[in-house]
Amino acid sequence: MDKAYLNIVLFEPEIPQNTGNIARLCACIGAKLFLIGRLGFNITDKKLKRSGLDYWDKVEVEHLLDFSEFENNFPVSENFYYLFTTKSKKSYYAADFKKGAFLIFGPETRGLPSFLLEKYKRNCVTIPMKEGLRSLNLSNSVAIGAYEAIRCFGGI
Repeated sequence: MDKAYLNIVLFEPEIPQNTGNIARLCACIGAKLFLIGRLGFNITDKKLKRSGLDYWDKVEVEHLLDFSEFENNFPVSENFYYLFTTKSKKSYYAADFKKGAFLIFGPETRGLPSFLLEKYKRNCVTIPMKEGLRSLNLSNSVAIGAYEAIRCFGGI
């Protein structure tokens, strides 16, 4: 299990079109995509395939059983985790993104679970937005985070 210069991690993604869009983004920027835990769709879903267009052969995708397997394969002591959540006050602008980083995002309807946010609270960042609104679309959030990380470490 190799890690790329940028790693996108989706914990229990629910909407196939978002995952397809994110896979397409990963192909375009050379990031590896990790899918963790239960998926809210079948990996052969037509909506997933259609939203990823013809980029599926250009992206490395790895599906891991659960977050424990992810942590065992890529321990935080040796890697840079950045958990994106609306429950943090620390802006992603303040993050010191490093090459090889893991940008971790939760499912569309509930975000990352509290046990992960508590365990990695120093690694939590948020994308600022107007007060009173719930969240951005997952694929938009991933794109924002990925391009900021790329900017921080000097480009693709």
